[in-house]
Amino acid sequence: MTETITLDEARRIALSAQRFDAPRPAAAADWGHLRRTLERLGLHQIDSVNVLARAHYLPAFSRVGPYERSLLDRAAWGRKGDRRLFEYWAHEASLLPLALHPLLRWRMARADRGEAGYRHLRAFAKDRRAEAMQVLGRLRDEGPLAASDFERSRSGWWEWSDSKQALEWLFWAGHITTATRRPSFERVYDLTERVIPREILALPTPDDPESHRGLIERAARALGIATARELQDYFRLHGRDAGPAIAELVEEGTLVRAVVPGWPAAFLHRDARRPRRVEARALLAPFDPLVWERARAERLFGFRYRIEIYTPAEKRQHGYYVLPFLLGDRLVGRVDLKADRKASRLLAHAAHLEPEAPPETMDELRAELAELARWLGLDRVVGPRNSPRSAR
Repeated sequence: MTETITLDEARRIALSAQRFDAPRPAAAADWGHLRRTLERLGLHQIDSVNVLARAHYLPAFSRVGPYERSLLDRAAWGRKGDRRLFEYWAHEASLLPLALHPLLRWRMARADRGEAGYRHLRAFAKDRRAEAMQVLGRLRDEGPLAASDFERSRSGWWEWSDSKQALEWLFWAGHITTATRRPSFERVYDLTERVIPREILALPTPDDPESHRGLIERAARALGIATARELQDYFRLHGRDAGPAIAELVEEGTLVRAVVPGWPAAFLHRDARRPRRVEARALLAPFDPLVWERARAERLFGFRYRIEIYTPAEKRQHGYYVLPFLLGDRLVGRVDLKADRKASRLLAHAAHLEPEAPPETMDELRAELAELARWLGLDRVVGPRNSPRSAR
């Protein structure tokens, strides 16, 4: 069975799958709203850049509006009894619902054998394993520790000390996990069994093919409609693992083959909603799953988006920390934002509108910026100073 889906339909399916077709709660969102968002998305990507807000806070705000960030903090790094999330490598470094822990143990096992994780860390699985076990022993004896508690890194972020490398391999391999985060956002590690609730660790471990099917199914549910590459990329699976999983999910009817004009072969989740309209309004973090796969965003919305944090200032097109603006079912513009916490201002350096942006776009953008500022505890919004139309 193959379905033909128009581009407009595919866009609305994708937005619905990402929970952009549900109205925001009238009052501040509670843990129930956050839980439903996290369960659907499957993860919130973590990033160290804090020019606006930490990346893992933003996807929930984009979908449910203002909420207490402490709710997410407690779920991720609170007391063991309050834990609802854990940190691990998924799309990238991510916060994930605890229910996904069994589905990622195959990756931990591969890292433990030296078959997964950063290549420069894999020596700790074999030749340097004794060093890693010494680091693990210190955590066992002394309790939660950060890399800086062992020794300072040599000269920068990318020149990790031996202890930092050992900690990162232990994390990949599932021997340790994040106990908490310090105010600087430095990760504090502890033994996995002292952090992850016992009832989660007691869940049976699926075999590798079952785990891959589970992750692909969750990716398909979060994306609604997607190509094989997009399904594979959501949890960073290898093609040799994702391909058989997709084929089996098609055979059992969970995924339906779909044809979208101009797309590679696509797959539709059988439970995907197909709304006739989507009336969304949201600013999207650069690491939001709606836009993190740039080719997909371009196919769905005709919107070319690149993060320019690492681009020299004189070569940037749109700014340093630029958020796409979703209005209705289209990406209609982008705005370069910074939280000036000292002066309690949200700085909107510049807004760039898409050629087809409707006349009300700037009014809607200003309203969304005002809500973002309130959520961040900032007193006022400054800018945007201009709103040129983006060239195609």
